[in-house]
Amino acid sequence: MHRCGKTASSIFIVALLWPPPSASAQGVPVAPPPAPAPQQASPMVESTRLHERLTPRALGGTTRSFTGPAGKPVEIWIPDRVRSRDAFDVVVHFHGAAWLPEQAVAALESRTVAVVLNLGAGSGIYDRSFADPAAFDTLLATVTREVAAVTDRPSRVGRVTLVGFSAGHGAVRAILREPRHLARVDAVLLLDGMHTSYVPAGQVLAAGGMLDPLNLVSLTAFARAAAYGDKRMLITHSEIFPGTYASTTETADWTLLSMALVRKPVLKWGPRGMQQLSEVHARNFRVLGFAGTTAPDHIDQLHAMPELLKRLLSR
Repeated sequence: MHRCGKTASSIFIVALLWPPPSASAQGVPVAPPPAPAPQQASPMVESTRLHERLTPRALGGTTRSFTGPAGKPVEIWIPDRVRSRDAFDVVVHFHGAAWLPEQAVAALESRTVAVVLNLGAGSGIYDRSFADPAAFDTLLATVTREVAAVTDRPSRVGRVTLVGFSAGHGAVRAILREPRHLARVDAVLLLDGMHTSYVPAGQVLAAGGMLDPLNLVSLTAFARAAAYGDKRMLITHSEIFPGTYASTTETADWTLLSMALVRKPVLKWGPRGMQQLSEVHARNFRVLGFAGTTAPDHIDQLHAMPELLKRLLSR
């Protein structure tokens, strides 16, 4: 393990606001996708917390790849224990180096396949890539074929878990907008990644702005299902305040308010030396708030995935 240094600045990617609707329906030429929304700078160095980092290691199993949404490669890790089963569970992770979510899935010691997609900077590209519900259908079908090719036997997908780190949450919210997919997905883990715009644009809450609920509705619907015990959901967030669009703290607060849930203040150690400050627990729905306003604090959330994923899926 090592302290976060320059690596944090190279992989610290902020969320992008969902772009305005296309004007093609009115016959107006469609503008290119907007650039990622700017944010006020977050410090790249932080010395109060430990910021432990995991490192790649051999996991065994089989790794394959195929071309997925937006023409980007999809990496899939298949543990050996899947070879003896007709069904397998899937964890689909959006945004981040593949070895880390693969490590997290391997730690489950189950018949679970890891699928990792990296589509680019900002949540917009993730949202757009799964705006058509057929994109997620195709992804699961291709994963099933890849697993069957490795195991040399017919296979089918069992439980489905979606994980969105940072900008990757854009894919999760897009997938869950389709009622059929919301019913199909069993669990969701959001790692410091749930953003939306302010209304009016760029006007923070303290200046009288409000949160645009557009990007929060499908995620909150899933949160309610988890609170009823029908699904599983874990949301984590830091204290980073982008300034030009809503923070993960503000969006979590919006979701909690809409569900009439209240945070409980706590002081706990989290994975990798993280410091937990708040939590909410309602049946299978949890929100964990952690200290930190810097890039290393953001990356902590990704490196905590093994513990957080296990916590989400423990029955």
